[in-house]
Amino acid sequence: MKKNKLRLSFPEDEKMHSWLPVLLNAYAIMDEGVKRDIKKYEKLGRRLACRRGCSSCCKTHRDIPVYPIEIVGIYWYVIEKVKEPLRAKIKASLISHNRGDFCPFLIDEVCSIYPVRPLACRQFNVFNRPCSAGEDPFYTRPEDVLKPSEHYLGKALYETTPFYNVYTDEERVDFINSGRLNSLVRVLQNYPWIELARRIDNVKKAHK
Repeated sequence: MKKNKLRLSFPEDEKMHSWLPVLLNAYAIMDEGVKRDIKKYEKLGRRLACRRGCSSCCKTHRDIPVYPIEIVGIYWYVIEKVKEPLRAKIKASLISHNRGDFCPFLIDEVCSIYPVRPLACRQFNVFNRPCSAGEDPFYTRPEDVLKPSEHYLGKALYETTPFYNVYTDEERVDFINSGRLNSLVRVLQNYPWIELARRIDNVKKAHK
């Protein structure tokens, strides 16, 4: 894969986890695609409304899709990379989270897993004006929501197929186009993250 300046790098972890470089490559492809798409919109006179510190979509979206490899990535990041006291706050959020609540990884109005946020989150960008309180612009003004090039999403998903033991070009394309990959998607807000909370406890006990 061509070097991508947007790609996150965790050299030691990537040596230990064969799935990690696959996931990071996929995220880099998507980030590059979104960056290019935003520039295209801006050349047409559209102004990106999303700004650092805005967490509106984290609260209003109730069906954020997340792929199995992304779930594994979130587990890894929270357990291995997040430090205290943030990790304790994430654990408390996961324990209190109810099915259908907004994203449990929104802590103090900030995404606590931002480097490994799902592809769906990476794609979602809004133009022209910031979201009103409680507004989901996907439904209220879809014309202001970035429509990412499917080319980049396809490339990102293609990159992840080895995680599912799909390797040849033909099999990888069929795995995506047939819908088999999408059949594995879970809804982030409905996923049983309580198991991650238990794993956090186990890590703390192991370090005592």
